[in-house]
Amino acid sequence: MPPAASIAQRVSDWQALHGRQDLPWQNTTDPYRVWVSETMLQQTQVATVRGYFTRFMDRFPTVQALADASLDEVLGMWSGLGYYSRARNLHACAQAVIQLHGGAFPRSAAQLESLPGIGRSTAAAIASLCYGERVAILDANVRRVLTRVLGFGGDLAQAAQTRALWDAAQAVLPPEGAPAPAGFSMQRYTQGVMDLGAGLCLPRQPLCTACPLADICVARAQDRVQDYPRRSRKLKRSAQSIWLLYLQDARGAVWLDKRPTPGVWAGLYCLPLFDSEEDLLAAALGAGARPEPMAAFVHVLTHKDLHLHPWRMRLSVTQPPVGPSAAMAGAWFAPDEWPALGLPAPVRRLLQAD
Repeated sequence: MPPAASIAQRVSDWQALHGRQDLPWQNTTDPYRVWVSETMLQQTQVATVRGYFTRFMDRFPTVQALADASLDEVLGMWSGLGYYSRARNLHACAQAVIQLHGGAFPRSAAQLESLPGIGRSTAAAIASLCYGERVAILDANVRRVLTRVLGFGGDLAQAAQTRALWDAAQAVLPPEGAPAPAGFSMQRYTQGVMDLGAGLCLPRQPLCTACPLADICVARAQDRVQDYPRRSRKLKRSAQSIWLLYLQDARGAVWLDKRPTPGVWAGLYCLPLFDSEEDLLAAALGAGARPEPMAAFVHVLTHKDLHLHPWRMRLSVTQPPVGPSAAMAGAWFAPDEWPALGLPAPVRRLLQAD
């Protein structure tokens, strides 16, 4: 195993010269900003998060503002970013910070991890970046960096191997009580190892020649970079077909209902959903017009393909649609109202294309 101090020093030095310095959530020790950014960055690319983060901070500049907002407001600001459980967890966590901690985030990773929706790696990121705690992070990018550099071949589908990698990640930090390498700080190292995973140590075609750890990287020496990290159990992709009824009244208002939890697009406002074309047509019978099919399309989720079949129906009057399906429960939202709602990305695109 490469020496821990060498890894920490190299990553810190590289980050100072070549790491990301201009992200809107950097150069701060505000745990609120770091927490929101870390949550948004889970399974979402930096380029996508930038705009969302700025708009979210403008609307909810403090944890108090986020706690005071309604969940619908939060989901509205999150709309299109995906993985909406993150937004629900943010809202619940903000309220817990206010109610349990007087509005101040706990200062240790262990305490942070006790809050709703904050996992071990996110807690460590906040504690190390904001408070300098000597604690390792292990998000997807960092897992890739460390398994390759250390030649860690354990199967991460096994809990024991995941725990072993956590131990290895902690061991990479300078030994506790020993003088830190010149220029080293937990903030610099934590940011640096994330930057390496995001910019150089890529899943495919990693830029090894630019990596500060290239000459001590076990995977590179073995010419087996693509074999790391190892995970034998992979989730199988599935597919689901959904029919959507796009109802508009004479004013151009859209009929939307709030999705139940749990379920697809839980807690979001959505066009009425049906499991089949027959169910959709049966529900539309009493609405006073006949729906017409629109172009079907596929919306790709992480482990599922949603085959969406929208049907459009324009009503000459404004009245609650009458149909036999509970999916027709909802309300009308005018063209200046629905954009502020939390909407699934494909539904928002469908409405915006009108």
